[in-house]
Amino acid sequence: MIENAQAVFTAEKMAALFPAERTDAFFDALFGGAEEGAYTIRLEFVSASSGILEFAFVLEEKPGMCLACNLTYGLPQVFSRHPVIGVAGVVEQIAAAAGVPVQELQWELGRTREESRERHCIPLVITRRK
Repeated sequence: MIENAQAVFTAEKMAALFPAERTDAFFDALFGGAEEGAYTIRLEFVSASSGILEFAFVLEEKPGMCLACNLTYGLPQVFSRHPVIGVAGVVEQIAAAAGVPVQELQWELGRTREESRERHCIPLVITRRK
């Protein structure tokens, strides 16, 4: 889909696509206060192959909080429709950065993966329609 994806989707670009402030805004909307959030959320580029771009929403435990105690396994459904997370808008920005019309893409959030007690990931897979 994009030959130089690693160079395009740098850590700086990911932070611009999904700013750190969205974590606080998400928890403020969800719980009425950002301080209630047990983790931060950021977007990472994972890989690119023919017709597929893979990213991940990375959830990392905040100091003094417990990520493992939170119900992160239901988050893909929440993220897919929550306006603060705005997955469809993020995909539009990714499409623009990749130089691909968003209408040619479809996206899906995978199941939450527990990489460790302190780090969980929600895959975001973007594929080009044939």
